[in-house]
Amino acid sequence: MVSSVWSRARPSLFRYTSSLNRIAVQTPSRPYEVLIERGLLGSTAATLRDMIAPGARVFALTSPPVRKHYGNLLRKSFAKSGHKFELLVMPDGERWKTLSQLEKLAAKMMRHGADRQSVLLALGGGVVGDVGAFLASIFMRGIPVVQIPTTLLAQVDSSVGGKTGVNLKAGKNLLGTFHQPLAVLADPDVLKTLPEREYRSGLFEAMKYGVIRNPAIFEMMESNSNALLRRDGAPLETLITECIRVKAEVVSADERESGERRILNFGHTIGHALEAETNYRRLLHGEAVGWGMIAAAMIAASMQITDTRTAQRILSLVLAYGPLPKLPVDSRSVMKRLLSDKKTVGGVPHFVLPTAIGKVEVVNNVPTRTAIQAIKEIKYLSKV
Repeated sequence: MVSSVWSRARPSLFRYTSSLNRIAVQTPSRPYEVLIERGLLGSTAATLRDMIAPGARVFALTSPPVRKHYGNLLRKSFAKSGHKFELLVMPDGERWKTLSQLEKLAAKMMRHGADRQSVLLALGGGVVGDVGAFLASIFMRGIPVVQIPTTLLAQVDSSVGGKTGVNLKAGKNLLGTFHQPLAVLADPDVLKTLPEREYRSGLFEAMKYGVIRNPAIFEMMESNSNALLRRDGAPLETLITECIRVKAEVVSADERESGERRILNFGHTIGHALEAETNYRRLLHGEAVGWGMIAAAMIAASMQITDTRTAQRILSLVLAYGPLPKLPVDSRSVMKRLLSDKKTVGGVPHFVLPTAIGKVEVVNNVPTRTAIQAIKEIKYLSKV
């Protein structure tokens, strides 16, 4: 049974630009803007001047690698702002997305005088963004959060849309809230210090948008792989902007993932299961999504939802931005993990499957044997 179908006409050719880009996100909870510009991080306080109450305490949550590169730059931005500024640091990595880490951070905020007027800035990748926004959503029943993503994956995806969460042993992001930010500030310049593997992880997440809704993104990534892997400024900034534009449109139409927003889970059904099965230590999130997209394309071809050529294009594009880590997993164990995912309802997993480049279906009738076979195939492919 097909539960929903979403598609979009191909847009006009992209225009490369280096000026400030503003993309509106219109949700019932809160309308806000995503601002994209090189060098934006250094002017954070000025950018947020009219959004933060005078004298409010500003807390910035980050991780050790990001603090090393950008902590002082953000602190200097607030030096003459009239706000007391505190930097909070959490350990780096997916395995620290836990309730216990959340409690420690909340206690630190209290020791530094946080109150209901305080604002939290999430300066980091997807982990910092998810944990910081979750903390802001529940601290004193909710304080504002500003997302300042420093990884490509966070810039194109997780910083936009208001999803927050921490993990349980049973699976990824099983505890969380929706808490829309005051704003999202995306500075492509910070990606210069991103480790190569982290950067490629974000590229896998970016190509998702080409499959689910905008074929021009997919085609751009097919024809500009060398420039994007070199992190060339103009094409990279355009890629970030166009991915965010798709994310903003989808989130604005469906804030709480009751309909259209589910298409953003392309590659994530099996991807999340792979992350959990490997204890969040072997795969970066984008890498897991990369394998998940290949598996979804294989499932779609097996079920004749898409044609072989489309499935092959998806596989080829993912592998062109590799390498991807090997998968020392048991296929049936991954399937069990999949059944505890948030996208599983009544014991039935929902898959986002491509029908064409730019068009997907949300499907709930994938045979178990077909899903297991796809897991076996990506496991084999990872060893080649």
